[in-house]
Amino acid sequence: MAELDLVAPILGHVGDGNFHLSLLVDMADEAEVKRVKALCERLIERALAMDGTCTGEHGIGQGKMKYLAGELGGPALAAMAAIKRALDPDDIMNPGKIVALT
Repeated sequence: MAELDLVAPILGHVGDGNFHLSLLVDMADEAEVKRVKALCERLIERALAMDGTCTGEHGIGQGKMKYLAGELGGPALAAMAAIKRALDPDDIMNPGKIVALT
């Protein structure tokens, strides 16, 4: 955090491997936003390199979708998309999250 000049208290239940950065970001400061995005990418890449997950405990959402293929592979994502299409053919339950159906 010091190297990137960011403020981000760390909270979590680290015993089971979960920690959370509470990033305090001035969204009007483009340079700060860029540093935060770089930090998030670095954290995810490090987690994956250590056989961790990009998902965290709260799932994928939209921000981390691009990392899921690297973690699970294409066949797993295809299976998830098939299940999503079968259970939610109109894509009304959390549309645009976890796997892209387009």
